[in-house]
Amino acid sequence: MKKIILGLIFFAGSSCISAQTISDFLSVPFPSSLKASKDGKKIAFVMNDKGVRNIHITGSGGNLTKVLTNNTIEDGMDLGSLQFSPNGDRMVFVKGNSTNSKGEPANPAQLQSSTARTIWIADLSTDSIKKMGAGYSPVFSPDGRTIAYLNQSAVWTMDANGNKPGERLFSTRGAQSSIRWSPDGNKLAFVSARGDHSYIGIFDFKTNSHSFVESTTDNDIEPAFSRDGNLIAWIRVPYQKDVFPFIEQREGLPWSIHIKDLRDGRSRSVWKADPGRGSVLFNDLPVTENLLIWTGENKLIFPWEKDGWVHMYQLDPENGKANLVTPGDGEIENVSLSADGQTLFYTTNIGDIDRRHIWKRDLKTGQNIQVTKGNGIEWSPVLTENGIIVLRSTAITPAWPARVNPDGSLSDIDSARFPSGFPKSKLAEPKAVVLSAQDGLKIPAQLFYPKDHRSGEKHPALIFFHGGSRRQMLLGFNYGMYYSHAYALNQFFTSKGYVVLSVNYRSGIGYGLDFREALNYGANGGSEFNDVIAAGRFLQGMKDVDAKRIALWGGSYGGYLTAMGLARASDMFACGVDIHGVHDWNVVVKNFAPDFDTEKHASVARKARESSPLHYMSGWRSPVLLIHGDDDRNVPFSETVDIAEQLRKHNVPFEQLIFPDEVHSFLMHSNWLKAFQESYRFISEKFKQ
Repeated sequence: MKKIILGLIFFAGSSCISAQTISDFLSVPFPSSLKASKDGKKIAFVMNDKGVRNIHITGSGGNLTKVLTNNTIEDGMDLGSLQFSPNGDRMVFVKGNSTNSKGEPANPAQLQSSTARTIWIADLSTDSIKKMGAGYSPVFSPDGRTIAYLNQSAVWTMDANGNKPGERLFSTRGAQSSIRWSPDGNKLAFVSARGDHSYIGIFDFKTNSHSFVESTTDNDIEPAFSRDGNLIAWIRVPYQKDVFPFIEQREGLPWSIHIKDLRDGRSRSVWKADPGRGSVLFNDLPVTENLLIWTGENKLIFPWEKDGWVHMYQLDPENGKANLVTPGDGEIENVSLSADGQTLFYTTNIGDIDRRHIWKRDLKTGQNIQVTKGNGIEWSPVLTENGIIVLRSTAITPAWPARVNPDGSLSDIDSARFPSGFPKSKLAEPKAVVLSAQDGLKIPAQLFYPKDHRSGEKHPALIFFHGGSRRQMLLGFNYGMYYSHAYALNQFFTSKGYVVLSVNYRSGIGYGLDFREALNYGANGGSEFNDVIAAGRFLQGMKDVDAKRIALWGGSYGGYLTAMGLARASDMFACGVDIHGVHDWNVVVKNFAPDFDTEKHASVARKARESSPLHYMSGWRSPVLLIHGDDDRNVPFSETVDIAEQLRKHNVPFEQLIFPDEVHSFLMHSNWLKAFQESYRFISEKFKQ
């Protein structure tokens, strides 16, 4: 097996030669965790600048930002869970990494100090920062004096001034999550998961005791106090046996919404999903921090797929009627409600299926208005006293915070921090195309074409498959850092003379329930392989593509499809890069559903095996580069160990790049850089040969 040399070796697929490196294409800091203070006077967000993570704070006008934290090195430690105190004078946040099944926090930088999650609080008037102790998911009490948080799946509280250490609030079985304060601060709601069922619990600070609102065999989740604190609503999902991930589920036992009156203790079911479409709760989109939102008129906003799209509905608990409030063909994400509870703001691809824009709904008049338009992408709206702040990107500029002007135009916040060396001029505008799969399904994709193409020139080509599979690549830089980086690599290949096709294969989001819950997808048949072949044939049919030089690449679910393409169609695809890919569905399904027993569920296991790349090893001839972090919690590292063994047994040439202690979505920017440098080198060299 050829030894990997870590470094960048350039290959010009055409006459296009550029001085830019992959590092240049990944040079822009990535913003996330955009938050606004309750009074709308401040905003905050995390900037990940080549692996150095810091919190930025600015006023509601969004002009210049100040850096709150002082991290200066790439330490591989996550930073997030930002929350302002009720009066906006302090901020709480979490630094550190979650643990694996052995209780080990991720440590890809091999630090000699602990990398476990810890809670910090900052005084925004003095910029002083204090470490409070171990924990995660912190939430300020309404008066700002107490912070409730989680630690080792238990609920804890601490003094918000840090005058005394945190202490466990109560003892109970199960894993606690989803903590919510009542408006008066006298109660704390939480979810207590018990394996095959879960309860909504309430801790009463006056009596210093906790109780459960109802005890059933179902899964009760998403507690939400009404604005006056008299009611608590929650979602109930019936337990269903032998329902496993990565297998389509278009319908099931209907979920429902329940309410308890805390004054008289009376509980009642106020709404239930209809059988059929929408009967299964889908909460894999970043809809909102809580799936239930109380309006100013004591009604509930919630997501439902009744019409085949993730839309928001408004429920009147008194009569049980739910009305659609976000009509149109598209999905709803990032929902927030104005302070008076009368205006709903949301991110959607309605009207622009391969992008995202901001819309709002006046709940009184029933009018929906598109706030941002154009060829850009906008998401995560937060409300300030001076208007809306969003994150935005375009086809040639990565994500950046921006202010929405009254006319809908955007003004970048602190644009002077945007790297001057970012190679905008080298980036291409991708074009939306539609592929026709052999089974008749239409598959959306984006086509990247070299900017300096000359007539008669034949280009090498690259096909990219995103992960998830509950993801969607857009006509611009993505709102997720993983996929923003992937988009940047596609652009880099394009700048080097490659034609690149980014495929939104079946089982992804953005195109409705039936597309997402595609028949026989994943572990139930791998029907997405039809989309792999459709992509290959699309490129083979292009007169400007060298049909003998078509490569595949992708991570996670995209690694799975890369491996499937190489194993089942080596005559079509010359080589590939498989980053932490799925190779045996039985292993990965069990990783997400520990009760999956291959002997007990023999027919499911057999189909899963037949849907896996390992089942097709006899046909695999094309060389592959395997990349994986060995502390991956999503796709077990054994998936790469096992495929490497089989590649050796079948004499398939392969190389490997392994990152010790790295997780699924790489925490280290340096590892992203190495992975992409090696991906480009590997494909370039194979095409030379």
